[in-house]
Amino acid sequence: MKVDYTPRSEVSPEAAKAATGRTLEQWYGVLDAKGGASEGRRVLTEYLFRQLKVDAWWTTTIIVEYEKARGIAEKDGLPKGYNICVTKALTVTPERAVDEFADGSWWLGKGAKVVEGGTFDAGGGHKGRFKKVTPGKLIRFTWEGPGHAPVEVIDIKAIVTAGKTSLTINHDRLQSRDTADGMREAWAKVLNELKDRLS
Repeated sequence: MKVDYTPRSEVSPEAAKAATGRTLEQWYGVLDAKGGASEGRRVLTEYLFRQLKVDAWWTTTIIVEYEKARGIAEKDGLPKGYNICVTKALTVTPERAVDEFADGSWWLGKGAKVVEGGTFDAGGGHKGRFKKVTPGKLIRFTWEGPGHAPVEVIDIKAIVTAGKTSLTINHDRLQSRDTADGMREAWAKVLNELKDRLS
């Protein structure tokens, strides 16, 4: 799986001001005035996105960068970071969709097997371990490598909505904007390839 770590936009005071009307530091002041970390991520996100009409990409960026700037971290000492989510509607059963992912050779590299407790090497220094594999429902695994933190967790879930299978990939604890944008694009390509394989 090839990943291009180019962010959608530069994360800088100047880029933030040009896109949102305020620098990052100015946004941090806005969040402090709203109540800061004690309000929780969800409240602050809703405030920026729904009330102040900040673009979704910048909303997430401001929140994550704010948490870093204010030293807000999880129990492991790292910030919560970015979470990305990509979804694809498919016309096959959840079992068929997840089974196709269980053949890791097409998206992780030759010989990769998706089994609980198993490990993989996707090339380029990217590797991980499968933590949970529930046929037809869920594949959960870790991802680490250059530019990535060892705490990143990915869930691939299949659910049926309105008679169609919805396959969702959630990639959590990404620590930088460039890894978040790169992985979002890479996972979108994987889902497009999956759809082609199942057609």
